[in-house]
Amino acid sequence: MRQVTTLGQFIIEKQADFPYAKGELSRLLRDIGIASKIVNREVNKAGLADILGEAGSINVQGESVKKLDVFANEQFIAALSLGGECCAIASEENEDIIIVDNKQSRNAKYVVAMDPLDGSSNIDVNVSVGTIFSIYRRTSLTGPGTLEDFLQHGTEQVAAGYVIYGSSCMMVYTTGKGVNGFTLDPSIGEFCLSHPNMQTPKTAKTYSINEGNYVHFPDGVKKYIKYCQEEDAATSRPYSSRYIGSGVADIHRNLITGGIYMYPTTAKSPKGKLRLLYECNPLAFITEQAGGKATDGFRRIMELEISELHQRTPLFLGSADMVDMAGDYMKKYSGVDAAIK
Repeated sequence: MRQVTTLGQFIIEKQADFPYAKGELSRLLRDIGIASKIVNREVNKAGLADILGEAGSINVQGESVKKLDVFANEQFIAALSLGGECCAIASEENEDIIIVDNKQSRNAKYVVAMDPLDGSSNIDVNVSVGTIFSIYRRTSLTGPGTLEDFLQHGTEQVAAGYVIYGSSCMMVYTTGKGVNGFTLDPSIGEFCLSHPNMQTPKTAKTYSINEGNYVHFPDGVKKYIKYCQEEDAATSRPYSSRYIGSGVADIHRNLITGGIYMYPTTAKSPKGKLRLLYECNPLAFITEQAGGKATDGFRRIMELEISELHQRTPLFLGSADMVDMAGDYMKKYSGVDAAIK
C-alpha cells in the first residue's frame, strides 16, 4: 500500500533546506493551505449558494468584483492575519497593502502577495479558477510591514505557488528547491503529494493566447502565432491552440504537458495586463523551478524592476524552447527598444 505524504508532513520534512527558518515559513504555507480548503468548499457549492455573480463593486484594477472574489480575499486575509507569520499582505482586490498589526504579527519575517481568485470571470460558467501567492522575507527590520517590503525583484521570493479549484483541488508550490503538487483528498481533508518534482517539457505542441486580440498584438507575437499555425511535419506543426481564459488553469495544463502561455501588450493595454508582483513573479518562479522560462518578451520576468504595487507587464511563460523562440520573434519584428519603453 503506497504511503501518503500530506502537505504538512512534506513541509516539515523540507524545512531542513532552510537553515535560517524556524518553522515560520512552514506555518505560513499551512495557513495558505487552510484558507484554500475553505475557498474550495465554497467554489464547489457556488451554484447552490448566493455567492455567484457580481458583488456590485469595482476593484482597484477597474474590474467588476464577483461575490466569490470578495469571499476568497476575506478568507486569505483572515487566515494570514490570524496565523501570525506575516506582517503585511498585498492583494489584487485592495488598493494599498494590508498591515497585519497585531502583537503576534508585528515583527513577523514575511510578507505575502496574492491574487485570491484568478480567473473569477469564469466562476458563473463553472470553469476552473485559482489562487496565486508569493512570499518574500521583509526588507524592513521590525514593526509593521511597509510598501517597500513588497517592491523586490522576483528573484527574492522565498516561496510561491498557486491553488487550482477544478475537477480536483490542487496546490502547486516551490521554495526554490523544485516544484511539487498536492491534491486535496476530501475524505480526509488533507492535501496529499500527487505530483512530486514536477518538470515541464522543454518544448511542446501547444500555445495559449487570446487570439481575439490578434489585430492589437505586437508584430513579433503575430509572426510567432503564424509560425505555430504553419504546416511542417519536421516540427509537428501546426501546434494546437488551447486557451481557457483562466490563467491558472492554462498555466497548470502547460506546466504538466508543455506549451507556451502568452499575454502580450495590446493597443488597449500597452504595458501589459497581468500584475508583476502577485501574478507574473510567482508563476515565473514556479515555471523556472520546473525547468521552463518566463519573460516579458525580452527580459526575464523575475529580474524586472518593480515600483508599484499593481504594476503590469506582458508575460511569455512555459516550455523553455518555445519561450526562447517567441522572444526571438519579438526581438526581430517588434524591436527591443520600443517594447522596453
